[in-house]
Amino acid sequence: MKILVVDDETAILETLGILFRGEGYEVAVADSGPKALAALEDEKPDLVLSDIRMPGAGGLDVLSAAREVDPEMPVILMTAQASLQSAVRAVNEGAYYYLQKPFANDELLAICRRAAEARQLKVENRQLKKEIRRRGRADGRRPIGIALHFVEVLELAETVAATGSTVLISGESGTGKEVLARYIHELSDRSERAFLSINCGALPESLLESELFGHVKGSFTGAVRDKDGLLVAAEGGTFFLDEIGEMSPSTQVKLLRAVQEREVIPVGATKAVPVDVRIIAATNRDLEEEISRGSFRSDLYYRLNVIQLHLPPLRERREDVQLLAAHFLEKLAAARGHDRVPALVPETLEVLTRYDWPGNVRELENALERAWVLATGDTIGPEALPTRVREAPRPRLIAEDAPPNPTMEVVERAYILWVLQAEGGNKSRAAEVLGIDPSTLYRKLNRYGIPE
Repeated sequence: MKILVVDDETAILETLGILFRGEGYEVAVADSGPKALAALEDEKPDLVLSDIRMPGAGGLDVLSAAREVDPEMPVILMTAQASLQSAVRAVNEGAYYYLQKPFANDELLAICRRAAEARQLKVENRQLKKEIRRRGRADGRRPIGIALHFVEVLELAETVAATGSTVLISGESGTGKEVLARYIHELSDRSERAFLSINCGALPESLLESELFGHVKGSFTGAVRDKDGLLVAAEGGTFFLDEIGEMSPSTQVKLLRAVQEREVIPVGATKAVPVDVRIIAATNRDLEEEISRGSFRSDLYYRLNVIQLHLPPLRERREDVQLLAAHFLEKLAAARGHDRVPALVPETLEVLTRYDWPGNVRELENALERAWVLATGDTIGPEALPTRVREAPRPRLIAEDAPPNPTMEVVERAYILWVLQAEGGNKSRAAEVLGIDPSTLYRKLNRYGIPE
């Protein structure tokens, strides 16, 4: 702990410096009020011990400045000319203690220890409250799912959220990449600051560069004033680059500089602007394949791919379909001001689980909104679902080219598929029905080429 001792008497500064250093404290000293005000900024003390009466700026001035630097910094004021009026004023203005000279060293050390403990408790309480608020917001954004591979992705995301590392999220369109990015942001130390995003494939190259990096007045037709880019606007927060694989090679070069040097150069400018922002990128493309084709820079890929999270498609997490469906129906009910949520009849759940959802979670949400609109009464039947969903073929348990006398492996594969279908794709429950461990089930799925 660092203590700033302020007194215009050199002997007192030397004596208290020896006392505190002997107790293991780091000590900074100032022999006047103005020097103390400068030391508050330069030294960043944990505790201030100041005389009240000094030329230039007194102890109450030091107290006021300390509270501006850190409202929880304890300040102990001492004086040889104590008065009830000055004591009351000191306490009212936030002094931790008002000490009359001369004082015993043991008394002073005990007061300082109590002040340090009080400060530490306040800091811990503030951090705890901040963490509770952050967790509360994050829980509201936590992606929904119990499928093993999906939960593994969430656990990794929760682990890396606090690190500040750059994250690359891969997965098919509609799997919830932006939802996961927002979840990481809410769990991070940057959650109090902005979360901004841009779809790299939705804007032409020139406009994308201007939106990302900003521009200066006159840099192009229509640039009538200087404008900060989104990377600067997200200062201290998180910036999400969706569909990074759609970015042009020239813009990739500028983004690489931003990620690598932590600075951007606005369009038409010559001077770089520093930025402090966490980058999360997402893609539905195989970027390693894009690199081999020459359409994506390998150096940018390795800068972005510090932590990679891959979101599985919905067809590989069928056990989550029912949970997601319930969530989306509750969301629709809240948006429309309804108290009751229509129920999905068993036949509807079976159809929803059977369908492969090429559009993933986004397609499921849209299908349920359509079903809500078309449904009558308090339940949703299969007839309210889109035709492509309702008429999706049932999976074949045994392949058409299977021999007339199937082997044990063919029969086992068919039985596993049947149980999975009966349990709505829930692999945990399927493993229970089969009487095997989930890990054994996953090995068999892999062995028989059944999508996980």
